[in-house]
Amino acid sequence: METAQETHSMPRIGDKAPEFKAVTTQGDVHFPNDYAGSWVVFFSHPADFTPVCTSEFITFATMEDQFKLVNTELLGLSVDGLYSHIAWLRTIGEKIDWKGHKNVNVTFPLIEDIKMDISNKYGMIQPNVADTKAVRAVFVVDPKGIIRAIIYYPLSTGRNFDEIYRLVVALQTTDAFGVSTPADWRPGDEVIVPTAGSCGVAKERAEGKAGDMHCYDWFFCTKKLDKETVLSKIVKQPGKPKK
Repeated sequence: METAQETHSMPRIGDKAPEFKAVTTQGDVHFPNDYAGSWVVFFSHPADFTPVCTSEFITFATMEDQFKLVNTELLGLSVDGLYSHIAWLRTIGEKIDWKGHKNVNVTFPLIEDIKMDISNKYGMIQPNVADTKAVRAVFVVDPKGIIRAIIYYPLSTGRNFDEIYRLVVALQTTDAFGVSTPADWRPGDEVIVPTAGSCGVAKERAEGKAGDMHCYDWFFCTKKLDKETVLSKIVKQPGKPKK
């Protein structure tokens, strides 16, 4: 008698990140519990010892300190085993010299998911692409364990890590200042303020007290938010404990 294959719905933005325990290259992990108070970029790659994935891990490893400054941890996954992970990361550190990056030490955890339990739980397996390897999925999880953003790339295309970092900073800016960020926003650019129907904003505009706010029309208003102000809220100071 055939048994139905277990299926999982892909988690959505706003959902609590599905919980799991796993073995990684840096020891056991209990996600998202172990990361309470930190942002996390949780991502999958198709396979160890592959060229696109190698370029991505070199890039992520060289940006790890940059992510840590904005209270963000990195957590990787593929369906390979632990010893494959260790051998591949060792090879990257000892043999690969790419774009001037060599002797790269990958210190963030890489999850073993041989049974594909976690990758299925997160919708990282896309059967129409491959049923034995994960696509390039990215989940941005906030300090409360809530999924705030999801990005998917095909097997053949390496990710834009500057964009992933920009996304994390934009989300943190939204939380810190109660604003939205326009297309291509980076710290120092103007931000979008709540629409006229939002509490308090319509009154300020009617009374001419909008300050440095600039309105292109009633539904589209921006204001200045300098880079130093943004970074002072989200960049961790040396020796300062995580909140």
